[in-house]
Amino acid sequence: MGRSKVKEPLVIGDLVVEKPIIQGGMGVGISLSSLAGTVAKEGGMGIISTAQIGFKDPDFQSHQLEANLRAIGSELCKAREIGPNGAVGFNIMVATKQYDLYVKEAVRAGADIIISGAGLPVDLPKYVAEAESESDRMVKRGKTKLAPIVSSVKSVSVICKMWDRKYHTTPDMVVVEGPLAGGHLGFSREQLTELGADTKNVEKTFLREQYEKEIQGIFKVVKDLEEAYGKRIPVVVAGGIYDHEDVVHHLELGAAGVQIATRFVTTAECDAAEAYKQAYIQAKKEDIVITKSPVGMPGRAIKNPFLERIQRERIAPTRCFQCLERCNPKETPYCITDALVRAALGDVDHGLLFCGSNAYRAERIETVAEVMRKLTEE
Repeated sequence: MGRSKVKEPLVIGDLVVEKPIIQGGMGVGISLSSLAGTVAKEGGMGIISTAQIGFKDPDFQSHQLEANLRAIGSELCKAREIGPNGAVGFNIMVATKQYDLYVKEAVRAGADIIISGAGLPVDLPKYVAEAESESDRMVKRGKTKLAPIVSSVKSVSVICKMWDRKYHTTPDMVVVEGPLAGGHLGFSREQLTELGADTKNVEKTFLREQYEKEIQGIFKVVKDLEEAYGKRIPVVVAGGIYDHEDVVHHLELGAAGVQIATRFVTTAECDAAEAYKQAYIQAKKEDIVITKSPVGMPGRAIKNPFLERIQRERIAPTRCFQCLERCNPKETPYCITDALVRAALGDVDHGLLFCGSNAYRAERIETVAEVMRKLTEE
């Protein structure tokens, strides 16, 4: 494949994505309609994060759920206006309180795909089927595709076995998210240490070959499922993918496509505030650290005064935004909604700046068109 153009489309059943590039979902408010719609317009798949998606709605402070559900439809509609012929879907965290309502609203809105992680989406097929039975959108665009996010052979095996046993179905696509990804990670801190993925010099310490053996194991599980169901199930790899060489490497490894998030933050079309984007550009390699999220999972973020403060003290929430299924406001070290919203709005000293391991490599603001061209052609 060398440095030639990445030509093969990503085929997910009857959904064909021109370029095998998925823009990863980033919340709160980082990947909304502008970024997702533009990626779709440029031939990739745009993904909108539903995490507190309605945070800019005037009604959000008093009615979070209603504001969020309304925003699912409105953000998808705006993305479709930007990229009417492209593929647009949602990333929905399993850890979300009332997860089922978010899934059903995404289906009713007409999402091409739902990508779901931060927990095991064992009942995702059930919620989608219930929503589709109430909707006529399948006639218009086809059924919403389902893609669990996994990090290990064990997690993909558990999900596939449960979907098979309970719902007699399989994923339409599988996303393998590795330990160099941004935001919440599907690994324990101990696993990150074992893989050399929690240092300030991960490109040298990360045991890439060891983790790629895990990826090959996931390919094997999915291949067996394909044969059992007589169905093509593409596997997409994510985490630490930043340039054309990374894309080519993972396609040659056997992936049908790649999911990239961090690279798209520093684009003109990204929905984040300019100060958020500049935080990436100004970050140094040693500024990218592992922290613990109230979700209960490790996360990768840019070191700032906020992270330094939560290491010293608890920041008691002043109110609860009802965002996570397993969050006790009386015990949580800080409110993750408040921290992520502050960051998205540009208060980078008092917010949580999630990022991937390559965030420090950003040098300037690019357009999505530039990024897509560089990922697929150089």
